[in-house]
Amino acid sequence: MAVSGAVSTSHPTQTEERGAALALLPLLATLLYYVSPRELRQAPLYQFLPQALAYAALLTWSRINSAPARRLGLARTLLPQGLRWGTATGLALGALNLLVILYLVPLLGGDYRFLVDTPHAKIPLFLMVPWFTLFIATMVELNFRGFLLGRLQALGLPALLAIPASAILFAFDPFLVATFRHLHWIAAWDGLVWGILHCRQHNLFTPIIAHAVEVILLYVVMRAVLG
Repeated sequence: MAVSGAVSTSHPTQTEERGAALALLPLLATLLYYVSPRELRQAPLYQFLPQALAYAALLTWSRINSAPARRLGLARTLLPQGLRWGTATGLALGALNLLVILYLVPLLGGDYRFLVDTPHAKIPLFLMVPWFTLFIATMVELNFRGFLLGRLQALGLPALLAIPASAILFAFDPFLVATFRHLHWIAAWDGLVWGILHCRQHNLFTPIIAHAVEVILLYVVMRAVLG
């Protein structure tokens, strides 16, 4: 109930903004990806299609609406709150997901050593932490929480449906699935937590900081574990 109340007072309605339906483009592109032939789905450029459409839709939407930063939850006055909540949330989720990756996944017969071959692992530490991590977190949260989740709500979808919808779309992003394989499920509960915080606070700095802090923690620890 608290989430729904926060949404109704913070987010603009469909009649107050234009182009909210643009957020459906990456959703449809993701669905198209999963019904496409396997050979096509293995093409790296095709895996990026939903994200490319998402950023194009975001850019178009930002040009036809007033105060796009406020609508996304990026008002400067929200930064201190975002730093506090984001740091705490990122550390908590990072610790939880390290336990999942290092202990639960092997217990269930899975493996995490393939992470050493991911594109992220090949980036030098001084570039990945914190600069590239913060860039990735900002772009991803602009897409999935700021744009997608916010526009689903602007279209009238209740928070109880909009939050899991954006989290599932995030967890099943084609590039993320191709890169992190069975570990892509971690993004589902991350997305739920970040989505709830964004809806309650209408503050995109919170999921951006939480995302960045969590990835930095995971990256540093897994780099040490994998050597």
